[in-house]
Amino acid sequence: MRTLILGFAAGAAWLQTQASLPPYAGVLLWVIAGIGLTASLLLRSHVRWRFGWRSIVALAAGVGLGFYWAAWLAQAAMAPQLALADEGQDIVVTGTVVSLPYRFEQGVRFNFAVEKAVGAKVPPLIALSWYAGFRDEVTNVVGDVQPGERWRLTVRLQRPHGNANPMGFDYEAWLLEQGVRATGYVRPQPRADTPNVRLAAFVPGFGNMVEASRAALRARILRSLEGKQYAGVIVALVVGDQRAIPQSDWQVFNRTGVSHLISISGLHITMIAGLFALGAGALWRRSFFTDWQLPLRLPAQKVAALAGALAAFVYVLLAGFGVPAQRTLYMLLVVALALWLGRITSIGHILCLALGVVVLLDPWAVLWPGFWLSFGAVATMLYATAGRTTAPMPLQAGRWRRLRAAVALGAHTQYVVTVGLVPLTMLLFSQVSLVSPVANALAIPIISLVVTPLSLAGSLLPTPLSDGLLLLAHAIVQMLAQVLEWLGARRFAVWTAPAPPMWSFCWALLGTAWLLAPRGWPHRWAGMLGWLPLLTALPSSPPPGHMWITAFDVGQGMAVLVETHDHRLLYDTGPAYSLDSDGASRVIVPYLRARGIGKLDGVIISHSDLDHAGGAMSLLENVQVGWLASSLFEGHPAVEARRESHRPYLHCVAGQSWTWEGVHFAMLHPLPASHMDIALKPNARSCTVKITAGKHAILLAGDIEAAQEAQLLARSAEDELAADVLLAPHHGSGTSSTQAFLNAVHPTLAIFQVGHRNRYKHPKAQVYARYGDMGIARLRTDVEGAVVLEFGEGIAVTRYRDSRPRYWHGR
Repeated sequence: MRTLILGFAAGAAWLQTQASLPPYAGVLLWVIAGIGLTASLLLRSHVRWRFGWRSIVALAAGVGLGFYWAAWLAQAAMAPQLALADEGQDIVVTGTVVSLPYRFEQGVRFNFAVEKAVGAKVPPLIALSWYAGFRDEVTNVVGDVQPGERWRLTVRLQRPHGNANPMGFDYEAWLLEQGVRATGYVRPQPRADTPNVRLAAFVPGFGNMVEASRAALRARILRSLEGKQYAGVIVALVVGDQRAIPQSDWQVFNRTGVSHLISISGLHITMIAGLFALGAGALWRRSFFTDWQLPLRLPAQKVAALAGALAAFVYVLLAGFGVPAQRTLYMLLVVALALWLGRITSIGHILCLALGVVVLLDPWAVLWPGFWLSFGAVATMLYATAGRTTAPMPLQAGRWRRLRAAVALGAHTQYVVTVGLVPLTMLLFSQVSLVSPVANALAIPIISLVVTPLSLAGSLLPTPLSDGLLLLAHAIVQMLAQVLEWLGARRFAVWTAPAPPMWSFCWALLGTAWLLAPRGWPHRWAGMLGWLPLLTALPSSPPPGHMWITAFDVGQGMAVLVETHDHRLLYDTGPAYSLDSDGASRVIVPYLRARGIGKLDGVIISHSDLDHAGGAMSLLENVQVGWLASSLFEGHPAVEARRESHRPYLHCVAGQSWTWEGVHFAMLHPLPASHMDIALKPNARSCTVKITAGKHAILLAGDIEAAQEAQLLARSAEDELAADVLLAPHHGSGTSSTQAFLNAVHPTLAIFQVGHRNRYKHPKAQVYARYGDMGIARLRTDVEGAVVLEFGEGIAVTRYRDSRPRYWHGR
């Protein structure tokens, strides 16, 4: 059975690497199931071949079943589709709010189950944003939605689309897993006869009841902790909603390795289930202090198991049914079922059954780090403890001796998990927290045994008792956070290295297995040698005289990484998406971390527009930057931050130049006087850089427009502007890319960094056609994803969506 389940999980994971779905998945699923069953029955009669061949058949059948089961579910999930012609059109939809709304300063986001649509065929589940300021004149409501409400809304939708970058978050896969097949926003009172209006305050249903309960608990916590810094942490511990925790706090939690605790984790679920089981068992054994003699009717152990399982189920519902919570719930249910049926089962079987159920219900779970970390942690503990014998603690042992034994057991478990997950953590995050053992030794008992029970009690008990408990829980979290912040600020807190290749990861796994082997295993310390290639790897770089260019897919904005043999330069930092999210935090910093790049020698911010400078502060806070050059205005936060830290800062000025390992950089624009001309638009001061590696060059033109293009033509020598690759000025707007400028640059390839269906309609059709008429190859990041150029003897081009195609990437 375990072999079959492991094969099933492997098959589902294999499907998630495919560029397209196989045809006839449902038919092939039943065919493979029939063949596997028949082969198993036939081999059962051949006793001498049974063990080896049955395992092989079970593994092969599991892989086939997992692959086609996942394909069958994927086909069903992707079948509801918004027509391309209906993208961006006003559509009137009626339905219910089916998720916990996320409120932010600009508005609110929520999932909407469509019951009826007028004007188009709409998928049954869509994700909507309702922005503040879009006021309905009839009901005077500004995005005030609650779970379970029925609304009639006028919306504009598009098919699922997300930024596509190496080592980046796959938003399209996440939407597919959630069942969301269109995204969009609510229109502000488009017509008097179709107002955005609430039709019912609550639509009965199990899911709506769960989400309404979560919303009520969250609202109660936020009322009690209004204005408190760590209210979002308390909300995450009670209802699993982590969206109110700011990025600055997540950075501290990640650096100290305690982020797994800032949610409804498996540890918390097990603790709550255990408390309810102990309480129910104790009351049942005492017949609720009556003379009913309940244990004679039903054993107290079974009642305790049932109470624990029910408590775990309710808590997991509050958590939003995340993978770690699911894994714990299924394991507890299997244990409870085994106890009720009088069957003794091993922990290995329980873990495999939980794995099978998770993948069966959600084959996309294998795409996320939480899945691998959750099952990896339990598997590591099983490997390091199963079958190991320890001297039992005698009953007459003293209290302090028992306490020391419990502490020693906890410390050993923490050691095993910390060491065992090093290879997986480096593979998934390219970093490992060195202070994690200390931070977890402090945080685990405080969060699990003190803060979480206080938060749950404060959420459920009546006021004013609830307010006091929640304030106490928050005070404890605040004190803990101060300690974690101090730990995370240490220079040695985190070890970073590039994401390892598969051979290095497997070698590290082998070393970890050696390190955690039983006592008596020879030279267990030598297992750490397996980590050396993992932890000491250096970032890859081009040979001297060559360069790599990465044009990120950051939406409507610019961000380009330039790499030479020993230096790295970032040109622009991407757009600001919201007050706490931008192109640097979501795209650039994760990419640099995965590559093992901890320092940028230089950063150029072409000008102050938010689609170019929106990620500046996130970048400066998370990455060491040598010097910063820009045309930013005085008083800009990035400029002030550089000057306060006494780090090099300078204005971009035409005539500046430098050379790194044979690669030449030349600043062509703006002129020095432009920085003093307050009448100029920021676009007119865009830093324009030409980079030459050998016989090939790229021109990064920022947002210069026709007037600046003419100035460059007037003051440039012949062929000074010529480049093989052009980063299209101003994203291909109608005010740039003049014919004369394109003739002077004469590129063979142009890159348009634009957002999917952006409101500016960049690149403009006539400008895009102008490039095509000149025979210039055109690449758009909204279509191709990130574009990587390798400049050497020639120019090699890699398009991310082509190099890593997935069946859910709509093209």
